[in-house]
Amino acid sequence: MANEKDTKKVPQRIVLEIFGDSFPLKTDDPEHMEALGKLVDQQMKKVAHQVHSFDSTKIAILTALQLADDYFQLKKDYDELVELIDEK
Repeated sequence: MANEKDTKKVPQRIVLEIFGDSFPLKTDDPEHMEALGKLVDQQMKKVAHQVHSFDSTKIAILTALQLADDYFQLKKDYDELVELIDEK
């Protein structure tokens, strides 16, 4: 009897719409990739509104920096929690 780890998912083609552009991709987890695309699209729209810019490259870089900052903060918080748990 095969478990889920042994079952290979077949890559599927999807098209993400992000900030007015289409990005065709292959993925073995379309729901996850679509959720990521939606998050990036929302963040880019938010950044564009904040900086009042139409330069998609600038908006993409600023969005990437914001998402990286969010990641680093979450990682820092996680590492601190793990450290607290390990102390007990």
